[in-house]
Amino acid sequence: MDHFAYRDRTLLCEDVPVPELAEKYGTPLYVYSEAALLARLTEVQTAFKAADPIIAYSVKSNGNLSICRLMAQHGSGFDVTSGGELHRALTAGGSGKKIVYAGVGKSDAEMRDGLAKGVFLFNVESEAELHALGAVAQSLGVKAPVALRVNPDLPPKTHAKTDTSVKGVKFGLDIETVVDVARSVVGHPGLAIVGVHMHLGSPILSAEPYRQGAAKAVQLVKAFREMGHDIRFLNMGGGFGISYRKQEALPAAAFAEVILPAVKETGCQLVLEPGRFIVGNSGILVSRVVFTKETGGKRYVIQDAAMNDLIRPTLYDSFHRVWPVTPAADVPTWPEDCEAAIPNTQPVDVVGPVCESGDFLAKGRHLPALSRGDLLATFSAGAYGMAMASNYNSRLRAAEVLVTGRTHRLIRRRETFADLTACEDDCLR
Repeated sequence: MDHFAYRDRTLLCEDVPVPELAEKYGTPLYVYSEAALLARLTEVQTAFKAADPIIAYSVKSNGNLSICRLMAQHGSGFDVTSGGELHRALTAGGSGKKIVYAGVGKSDAEMRDGLAKGVFLFNVESEAELHALGAVAQSLGVKAPVALRVNPDLPPKTHAKTDTSVKGVKFGLDIETVVDVARSVVGHPGLAIVGVHMHLGSPILSAEPYRQGAAKAVQLVKAFREMGHDIRFLNMGGGFGISYRKQEALPAAAFAEVILPAVKETGCQLVLEPGRFIVGNSGILVSRVVFTKETGGKRYVIQDAAMNDLIRPTLYDSFHRVWPVTPAADVPTWPEDCEAAIPNTQPVDVVGPVCESGDFLAKGRHLPALSRGDLLATFSAGAYGMAMASNYNSRLRAAEVLVTGRTHRLIRRRETFADLTACEDDCLR
């Protein structure tokens, strides 16, 4: 997280002290670095430049309009999975000709909307969806551009809840049957099969699954072309991992090294759908200690961010580094290993105010003594943080701030109690 650093024992985002942001905007607070966002987007664009790729930023990872607009302004398209995400992409300045429409359960209304908005590719995940899309397209007098999503049945690569290319998951067409499905729609009046899509899951910390997946994709491109489909796009999805713990992630160039040969062999245009890789380490969640507590031989730090703000630890047992915004003088400003015992610290559970035992951001983490009012930073929180936030316990969702150098601006205001009940007020009797 190069654009988040400690200076004089205070955490800064770019050139802005985080305490300044917490004072102005309150907590919990999501803070993003514009420089980090653009650096990661540029890294992907540069690594894959030889393939003239369409980079389709994954809106589901973080759909904030200002972040999406920043992506569009710097050459990115969008990967969307719902009508709402399509609306976000277009509102942020995206163009249908650079939007990929994914998702296993598109409704007929979403298909019609996508066709009307001119999305350049529908990732189709089942035979039933394929025929439904064909019927919708026929009713509109158009052909739907389709990339068949194949499940390549690769060995497990990541957490079971985010591994999308092992046998038995809901995603994609089985590799054993996808050729027959493609053959069944040759000449279909409402469908143009123009691509192969393969998303392997996330986060993936090795390039080898992409090498294996790309090899299978090459064979499918050849098979589809032989039966008469004009295959022009090879979509290798996203899923590139980021460093949550230390420096475990690979650079984009490592993935390019195994994907680009397949693109060259097929002559297809490459499509990529990165999300976490761009935004994950571009944001932090800032919270304030409410209480500390010791019970049953365990120590707790109760702070004002909760599972409704960042559900990944509860949902996936995900690890996020947590450290004080202004650490005391007797501890490191930035521990090399946040999972190890650190001098002048003690193991604590970092928990939130939500009425669930599963409400935590970190367990058994070695932290220095903390007091009421101290600020904590939860790192690598830019992806699937605010995007998965909820109003559980009728908690108001956090504000979001974008930092550019020494300036900062609100990109989502904190919710109010009026926002909380707005969709219900008119329904009271």
